Amino acid sequence: MRLTLAAAAVLSTLSLQQAVAGTVNCAPITEQQVAELFDRWNASLRTLDSEKVAANYAENAILLPTLSNTPRLTHEQRAAYFEHFLKKRPKGSIDLRVIRIGCNMATDSGIYTFSFADGTKIPARYTYTYEFMDGKWMITAHHSSSMPET
Repeated sequence: MRLTLAAAAVLSTLSLQQAVAGTVNCAPITEQQVAELFDRWNASLRTLDSEKVAANYAENAILLPTLSNTPRLTHEQRAAYFEHFLKKRPKGSIDLRVIRIGCNMATDSGIYTFSFADGTKIPARYTYTYEFMDGKWMITAHHSSSMPET
């Protein structure tokens, strides 16, 4: 009897684990498609509309921007940062990237260079973390910092 109860407990635990594992559907994405998420973000910069740029971010995303010491935690804070940033007419280009893909998550990290309308360029380190939410890939974390060595 004890053996039967123990076996039933093990089987019900396994069934629960399998049931939980079976409820997760991983959205397919390729490295090229992750790279295109940066292209989507970069294209939104060209609109010079801070709301369109901020729309790339999940509601609870964190932005640690290149040209500010202030973390941006809300849509309004992110849009306000981009309102200022877009005045410089930025364009980003990827110099080096490493993409990692998981279940409904992807990261794109590396080095990019921002070119501005006045001719200045700023090389920076970056990391974008994306999550698949409500049928769309959204930025959940974006860290960008100027290169420390000249």
